[in-house]
Amino acid sequence: MRRPRHLSAEEKALWDRVAERTTPMDPQRKREEPFISQPAKPKPKKAPVERFEMGGSSSLRRSDDLLSPINDRLSSAPVNMDHKSFGKMKRGKLKPEARIDLHGMTMAEAHPELVAFILGSQSLGRRLVLVITGKGKDRDDGGPIPTRHGVLRHQVPQWLALPPLSQAILQVTPAHLRHGGHGAYYVYLRKRR
Repeated sequence: MRRPRHLSAEEKALWDRVAERTTPMDPQRKREEPFISQPAKPKPKKAPVERFEMGGSSSLRRSDDLLSPINDRLSSAPVNMDHKSFGKMKRGKLKPEARIDLHGMTMAEAHPELVAFILGSQSLGRRLVLVITGKGKDRDDGGPIPTRHGVLRHQVPQWLALPPLSQAILQVTPAHLRHGGHGAYYVYLRKRR
């Protein structure tokens, strides 16, 4: 936003002369004075910055993650499938027709396996499959770049939301405890056309 500038005495005198020569369009309306800004308020002092030493431990923990937890994001996603079936699935009452376990795989190995599994399951007419990612290990070494807890656990929902998998999927939600809990996802597939 642009700050208004102050009128000099010369500019104010010029404005007053112009205003005297004009006739108001609405005589009942009050004459407005030109805007004269107030002097700027002093800025509040900032809190002092904590002393930093290379290799030292910080008293601050990793609260700089801007994304909400993956389970919160999936749980707040709109329901795209039948609500009755969705409720049964979330309670663990629907049994997955197939499952894939991505434990111990790298991202480069897991992605093609996941794509082949999801598209193959859809072509076989399956509706509910289980993708097991594992909960992941807590590997934060305190370095300057935070590392995520469970790389595949965070990456799999993103892969499922992108083509070619997004066209095959109706709903993704965290699995019930009997099917893996936070270390697995239910993937409800669209009917093949």
